Order: sequence, then C-alpha cells, then structure tokens
Amino acid sequence: MRRASTLLIVLTSCLLAACQKGADAPGNVAKAAAGPAESPAILIASEDVQSIHNGSVTAGTAITGTIAPERRADLRAEVSAVILQVLKENGEAVHRGDLLIRLDDTAIRDGLTSAEASERASVQALDQAERQYQRLKTLRASGMASAQQVDDAERTRNNAQSDKVGAQSRVVQARQQLQRTEVRAPFDGVVSERKASAGDTAAIGKELVKVIDPTSIRFEGFVSSDKISTVKLGQNVSFRVNGYGQQDFTGTIKRIDAAADPITRQVAVIVNFNDKAQPSVSGLYAEGRVETSSSAVLILPASAMISNGDHTYAWQIKDGALKKKEVVLGQRDPRHGDYPIVSGLVDGDTVLRNPQSSLKDGEKVQMLSANTLAKKGN
Repeated sequence: MRRASTLLIVLTSCLLAACQKGADAPGNVAKAAAGPAESPAILIASEDVQSIHNGSVTAGTAITGTIAPERRADLRAEVSAVILQVLKENGEAVHRGDLLIRLDDTAIRDGLTSAEASERASVQALDQAERQYQRLKTLRASGMASAQQVDDAERTRNNAQSDKVGAQSRVVQARQQLQRTEVRAPFDGVVSERKASAGDTAAIGKELVKVIDPTSIRFEGFVSSDKISTVKLGQNVSFRVNGYGQQDFTGTIKRIDAAADPITRQVAVIVNFNDKAQPSVSGLYAEGRVETSSSAVLILPASAMISNGDHTYAWQIKDGALKKKEVVLGQRDPRHGDYPIVSGLVDGDTVLRNPQSSLKDGEKVQMLSANTLAKKGN
C-alpha cells in the first residue's frame, strides 16, 4: 500500500510539470496576449447614406381646407312628379345633354295637349274676328254699317288677339314643364352623388343628383385671419391631400375672400393646381403652407434623425466609423418634411439615412462597392 501511494504522487507531479511547460510555450503566450477578437465592421451601401448639402426651406402661413371642383351642379326637381327612371350611378362619366333622370310626364303632357287645343281655337277666333272687322270697315266706308258696329268688331278682334297670346304662352309653359321631366347633364363630368331612386315622389326643389367636372379640381382652403396680411394673390402654395400619402402638390392663389367667416374667423382662399396630376376625388382634406419666404440652408432629412427627449442626433460617418452627433434644427419645411440645420453638421458631412437604435458610437463601418453588391446578389 505504501509503495502504491508513492507511485501516485510521482505520476501527479509529472503531469503538473507537463502542463506548466505547455503554458510557457511561445505560441501559447502569443495567443493569450492577443485578447478577445474585434467585432466585424458594419457593411453599408451607398443608398444607406445621405450627404448634407444646401437646400431651400420655405416658411409661410398654414392653410387647411378641402379639394373641390370649381364646376359643380346640384340638380333638383323643377316639377312635382314620380321618378320613373334613374339612368346614371355614382362615379359614371356623363356628357353635356345626357339624360340622367326621367320623371312621370303624364299630367304635364295632358296639360300641353289642352294648351295646344286652346291655342288653335284662339287662332281661329282671331282669324274670324279679323275678317269681321275688315268687312265692317268696308261697309262703313260705303255707309252700310254704323260706327258702333265697327268699334264692337275692333274690340272683339283685340280680345281674340289677347286670347291667342295667352294661349301661346300656356303652350310654351307646358312644353317647358315637359322638358323639366327629363333631368340632363349641364356639362361634361362625373356623377358624384345620386340622391333619388325610381318610384320616389319628387317634390319641387328635391335634390336628385350632383354632377362635378373633375378637370376643374381646386384647393378651397382657409387661412387664419391674423395671418391674412402675409397672403397675396399669385403666391405659391405647397400642400398634401389626405389619401395621397406623401405626394406633394403645388398651387397658386387665385382668389382671396374679402370677408372672414364670422364664426371661425378664417378667410377663404382659392388655390389652383399647378400640377397636371391632380386628385380625382373631391371632398378630400388637404393641408399645407403658403410660401411667403424661402432661404438656402443645410438640410437634414427627417429619416436621418433620432430624437431623445429634447435632444436630436444624427449618425455621422467619418474615418470609417460612426459618430453620434447632436444637431440643432430649425422649423420643419412643410413641403418635404426636411429640417434646416442650425448647428452640429457642416456641408459635405455624410450621415446614415435610416439609423437603428442598436448602433454604438465608434463602431466601424465599411462601404460596399457595386461589384461586391453584384456578387452578393448572385
């Protein structure tokens, strides 16, 4: 037993000596001194960066309102009748003179027939009265009729002439009423709202259908009365329309109302579109600014900003590394959403377009070339 214990101690001592020798080897010392491996650089492409340069920033009065057509017609019933047929639906294109709604014309047509019969009778009565008057005038010249007979014949002739005029007027009125049983488009456009259906009773003044001209779309906006002194005819207006995303529209002020709304204290302003591409739907909400002034300053896109409380930062790329730079910005440009840079960056600086929250100050970055991107795509 004692000899076995001695052998175990010797073997343990040999193993410890071998381990110490391996640790003291030159190769192992070099590996230990190297420390942990560096993190790889962030790979970015040219579309991930934005160069800071001078741009124009506009300032002006806020304007809000609605997109509406200049040419619009609210067609109403001009006669009281039952609606027989509705030929156009919402959104359908129409041409001037197209039949939109047909009303029951039975009673009006009967009235026209009666008026035409009265007109014929009055024409015949006038013709007879005229012949009688001329006959008596001839007889009076030869002494065979009295002056009283001539006067009576003339009075009868004049009354018949008045009856004829009244009958003709009733015929014209009946024909106009008959035409009003057919509601037609007043101009080329689109049916924007149908408010009647077949079988409805259309009283005089009832709304039937609305027609708009989509080519006459304009911006009907409102400006606060305390800012109206800065708004002038011919000024440019930049705005966006609800439903058209980030698409920017421009226009020119065509008219400024002479009186403010007594309730809202806002002044109506009419803006014509400068763009050929216009919204095809009326009634949409729009907002923007009247461009009262413009200046050239350094521009920072909103996508390149990171906000933290009252502080705003941008990730600058310099000497192959990221640097978190605090920037001071001016008032947002309503046309594009960009901000003027007051301090923090200079002309020619490069920043990340859409920085992530996981980035760290001092991280290495590497720009990918077009060839590298092509290889990665393959």
